Amino acid sequence: MPAKGKHRRPKSQRLSRSIAVAGTGGAALALPLMGATGAHAATSTSAPEKAVQSVPATEKTVTQKAATAKTEGVRTYSVKAGDWLAKIAEDQDVTGGWKKIYQDNREAIGADPSLIHPGLKLSLGKKATTSTDTGASTTKSSGSSSTSSSSSSSKKTTAAQSSDTSTSSGYTLPVTSGTIGTGYRVAGSMWSSGYHTGVDFVVPTGTTVKAVAAGTVVSAAYDGAYGNEVVIRHADGKYSQYAHMSQLSVSAGQTVTEGQQIGLSGATGNVTGPHLHFEIRTTPYYGSDVDPVAYLRSHGVTVG
Repeated sequence: MPAKGKHRRPKSQRLSRSIAVAGTGGAALALPLMGATGAHAATSTSAPEKAVQSVPATEKTVTQKAATAKTEGVRTYSVKAGDWLAKIAEDQDVTGGWKKIYQDNREAIGADPSLIHPGLKLSLGKKATTSTDTGASTTKSSGSSSTSSSSSSSKKTTAAQSSDTSTSSGYTLPVTSGTIGTGYRVAGSMWSSGYHTGVDFVVPTGTTVKAVAAGTVVSAAYDGAYGNEVVIRHADGKYSQYAHMSQLSVSAGQTVTEGQQIGLSGATGNVTGPHLHFEIRTTPYYGSDVDPVAYLRSHGVTVG
């Protein structure tokens, strides 16, 4: 019995249990500390992982922006009533101006850049493909010889016409070179009258503009949509008008002779490109126009 009692009540076991409990408690208290340390370790490990993952996202954003910018390089514009190429180029901030728009949309616009109609779709900005540029340059180089030969032939013809008409009839063409772009009474909503009130001689800026016959200058000034214009009264009571000039060489009240320089052609006022707008009128004012080609032909001048 005493031997059994010794084994049943060992004080040291109670103490060891207390120590064990205390040890367990200490471990329990230590575990959160270890857990916290572990949490900190996990956080420091996850930060580089997030940083690594953010690099592809940034690259993706940059790529998307570049693609968007590339797409935005080309825009489509729908022509509205009252538009002309120079106005569109200025309003839409097109690099290269109206010439760039006409170059990129020549097939849609046609041979006369001044004749555009509402609803026409124009491509603004960069060309869609580089092959178009290559084709255009190839066409230009292949057609350069024919263009130069036709130009020289045109100059010879015009010179012959000028000498014939200026010496025999007292009337001459307003320019010694250039072809007619937009003809008389061509219908279009871009003109306030609903039609073209004169003819356009397609000539580069700086071409000499001449009085078609002797007369007195009625006006020589800037006139809104016509830009720099000159109006001359002739002996037969008709008036000739010359518009969009870059420079005026005469003034109101001045007497001029047939073939005298009255200014230089240009692209002032409402235009899509340099040309000379020429009218014959029964009064000095807009709306009294008559066929200018028929008028010149009736005075012995060959036109076209």
